[in-house]
Amino acid sequence: MNRIHFNEVVTRDGFQNEPDFIPTDAKVALIDELSQCGYAKVEVTSFTSPKAIPMLRDAEEVMGRIRRVAGVEYTVLVPNVRGAERAMESRADELNLVMSTSETHNLANLRMPREKSFDGLKAVIELAAGKVPVNVSLSTCFGCPMEGDVPQEEVLRWAARFAELGVRGLTICDTTGMAHPAQVARMCEALQQRFGALQLTLHFHNTRGMGLANLLAAAQQGITRFDGSLGGLGGCPYAPGATGNICSEDALHMLQAMGYETGVDLERLLAVARHLPEILGHDVPGQVAKAGPIGQLHPAPASVAELRKAFA
Repeated sequence: MNRIHFNEVVTRDGFQNEPDFIPTDAKVALIDELSQCGYAKVEVTSFTSPKAIPMLRDAEEVMGRIRRVAGVEYTVLVPNVRGAERAMESRADELNLVMSTSETHNLANLRMPREKSFDGLKAVIELAAGKVPVNVSLSTCFGCPMEGDVPQEEVLRWAARFAELGVRGLTICDTTGMAHPAQVARMCEALQQRFGALQLTLHFHNTRGMGLANLLAAAQQGITRFDGSLGGLGGCPYAPGATGNICSEDALHMLQAMGYETGVDLERLLAVARHLPEILGHDVPGQVAKAGPIGQLHPAPASVAELRKAFA
């Protein structure tokens, strides 16, 4: 089986949707704990306008205070050239750029047409060339809740435009949790045929309960990079009923149980996950942190010993 490289997005994708500001000290402490768990990447924060995403208004301070661990890439989301300049000054290891493959979703989420988004992101890619790697995340690749189906060829067309600009990686996002495993398998096959030289990452949400099934479909097609969010935090404001990203610890537990090598210390990660509700002040969707991994056994009730004797 292929080695899986897992990316943690909780302090960006997860925290930006929280109703209350997470203190900077708590963010830094959480990232430092996650850095010790064996992730390939940690998406630390977003260098957007504090007015747009007030929950991440401490981006520079967080980036300046975290203890970086060798082998972990600290990536950040940037929306434009100014955000990229701030991120590069903060020594980001990678810039993650975002636009939607759905025109309607792009207008609703980024407040501009796709072509205008592309032009702005192209300027960021040119600024970063030779200085810091760039990843482009394409949203709504498996469907838009306002337009419906997004044709696979449309996704591949946008992917090709960014690949031609020399980006290092592409993240294909099921932003609103509309994907199903058969669709994912078809998409992954096409992506690897056309863009196999790039870092290909899949980003799933669990809006309709198919997140882990979709991840497994992608892994079985040979995809080796995935995003996840601790506790299953996150979500999209344009996905009715959204429950957030796939839960990192649940996904890693499944992959490891199936024999995949992930490089992540699951026991250590579960200890971090169990602390997350205390940071947030509310429960989270993740399951394995509550139930324990499948290898964690429990003592039998006292009555079992008596029954064994009775039926001996």
